[in-house]
Amino acid sequence: MRLIIVIVQNKDANKLRSAFVDNKIPATRFSSNGGFLRSGNATYFLAVKDNQFELTLKLIRENSSARDQYVNPPINFHGDPSGQSFPTMARVGGATIIILPIEKFYQF
Repeated sequence: MRLIIVIVQNKDANKLRSAFVDNKIPATRFSSNGGFLRSGNATYFLAVKDNQFELTLKLIRENSSARDQYVNPPINFHGDPSGQSFPTMARVGGATIIILPIEKFYQF
């Protein structure tokens, strides 16, 4: 059994949740914010059995997409003396996945 922590943009969160529900994969959702772009995210915690692991990764891959969009970075990358930052094209979205082994799992 493994703990999968998945961070996706809010744009992908509901579609991903529906995929988990449709495939009877329990997930707990938390609202979160990215530190760099300060955008809204959803973080899912899933305790996944070994026989559901590959399916879970497939669902995440199919239901979270990276996209190019203009963002306003909180840091001035252009060296403008006014300190003002300008919109910059960046690749955002997709999924960040962290996988940990579960030593013990209890449900009461």
